[in-house]
Amino acid sequence: MTTDVGQNQMWAAQFYQFKHPRSLITSGGLGTMGFGFPSAIGAQVGNPGRLVVSVNGDGGFQMCAQELAICAIHNIPVKIVILNNQVLGMIRQWQELIYDDRFSHMDLSGSPDFVKLAEAYGVTGLRATNKDEARTAWKEAMDNPGPVLIDFVINQEENVYPMVTPGSTIDDVIMGDEK
Repeated sequence: MTTDVGQNQMWAAQFYQFKHPRSLITSGGLGTMGFGFPSAIGAQVGNPGRLVVSVNGDGGFQMCAQELAICAIHNIPVKIVILNNQVLGMIRQWQELIYDDRFSHMDLSGSPDFVKLAEAYGVTGLRATNKDEARTAWKEAMDNPGPVLIDFVINQEENVYPMVTPGSTIDDVIMGDEK
């Protein structure tokens, strides 16, 4: 599994049940939007017999979406997950919790239709807007031997916790019930 930076990175680290050591490739806390998908391509080429999943936010994915062409041309079977909340999620969360809802420069409502974008490159594109659709899309992606992009539409107000704000210590962790 590879991740971009942001909420998607935190959710992947918190909720995915890793079975093998050294199976998470992430930029850590270095803020590298656009890292997840290209690193998944490299991981898949280096591990052709393993399933490689790239977990991305909609903002970070737009920084490297053209790499869909590489997957299509070379039939690289990476599974691309986009957690699509139409905002730069971690930035929105920080602006909500730290900056008293003063939102600025985080709106991605003008983003492309990721399913159509994938299909334009010759990659299978799927969309899920609820749990049932998510299960169906994931099964379809796993049954497809080639590259697949799944656009998981999520609520933009969804936050990831726990969170430690800049300049704070772990003793000041925000667990989710305070603002």
